[in-house]
Amino acid sequence: MAGTPIVATPAEPAVRLGLRENWRQFSLLVLINAFVGGMVGIERTVVPLIGAEAFHIASAALVTSFIVSFGVVKACANLVSGHLADSWGRKRVLVIGWLIGLPVPFIIIGAPSFAYIVAANALLGLSQGFAWSMTVIMKVDLAGPKGRGLAVGLNEFAGYFAVGATAFLTGYLASRYGLRPVPIYLGVGYAIAGTSLSMLVIRDTRTHVRTEVANVAAPASPMNFRQVFALTTFRNRSLFAASQAGLVNNLNDGMSWGIFPLFFASLGLGVQRIGVLKAVYPVVWGILQVVTGPLSDRWGRKGLIVAGMWVQALGLLVTAASTHFMAWMLGSALLGVGTAMVYPSLIAAVSDASHPSWRARSLSVYRFWRDLGYAIGALSAGLIADRFGYAAAILAIAALTFLSGVVVAVAMAERVQTP
Repeated sequence: MAGTPIVATPAEPAVRLGLRENWRQFSLLVLINAFVGGMVGIERTVVPLIGAEAFHIASAALVTSFIVSFGVVKACANLVSGHLADSWGRKRVLVIGWLIGLPVPFIIIGAPSFAYIVAANALLGLSQGFAWSMTVIMKVDLAGPKGRGLAVGLNEFAGYFAVGATAFLTGYLASRYGLRPVPIYLGVGYAIAGTSLSMLVIRDTRTHVRTEVANVAAPASPMNFRQVFALTTFRNRSLFAASQAGLVNNLNDGMSWGIFPLFFASLGLGVQRIGVLKAVYPVVWGILQVVTGPLSDRWGRKGLIVAGMWVQALGLLVTAASTHFMAWMLGSALLGVGTAMVYPSLIAAVSDASHPSWRARSLSVYRFWRDLGYAIGALSAGLIADRFGYAAAILAIAALTFLSGVVVAVAMAERVQTP
């Protein structure tokens, strides 16, 4: 599957790269990604509890199966999203992603069995793989090479702040009105708003890519998808380091998504306070990316990534080792700080190491490995929790996260150059 090459065409109207020059479209994409994140946020607090309480599922591995379906499908959608973006256009893929996501909240509201929720999350994964990928790629297109860290930071801020805010709101609504349907109504509003804005006001950004391509040296030879996949996965040391760190980052996120609510509930915490804890992590993560994204432009990517993985590991350790609400708050905050250091820096590092003509495909391969971590994390943590308990599952993922930081420290170049 070779990607359609993007080349400069003189007949196209001149465009300018940069956040200031494209602030209107950029701002709309930030808003749209907040709605994309909100669609995940409706599930962070209540869906694991729906499995355990509404459908009486005792196995942690079975309860977290909805995250496995989400992660596998989203990873595969990410893998093809860059090719489709180059072939069909960014806007078209964004709109398709939203149309696929429209039924999700309605399925969750009316699900007669947990199998329907697993199926809804497969649709959500496909939707997220297309929609979130396009908001990242389009912002990188608009920003140009100088502001990638800031562009990614703002994108991920919007998405994950919305995840956290929605997790808090759904926890509050669930404590007052039950796990369904009222908390899920938020998702209905997000889906309608995101679809409408994507269809009516967003413009494609491939012209910006052609402008950037015209100003950089051409790659030695055209890159097909197989070559880009191999380069991003293992042939380039820095891209390999970024891909494995992305996988482990979302591996611990998938674990926290499924295991944390069950862990907290098993120690007597109510749904509203679980919602608070589930909100702290993505809200801290989201807000701090506005700072860590541009810092990675100034300081470089590697140091932030290594330190961030180790801070995440510390946050998981604090969470597993405690039985008190305030210690869990600290652990969630540390997890958010570490992820904020890692997330935009990884995307920017992959963008740095990719030629503009195949950058969208390289980002899609990175995002494939990163989001496969959701499935691996949820499944492995669920199996460990069933055998050894929730705390053991959290500690095992903490150790893996620390080791991933060591891999980045050894393998990633301090300043990534375009191959």
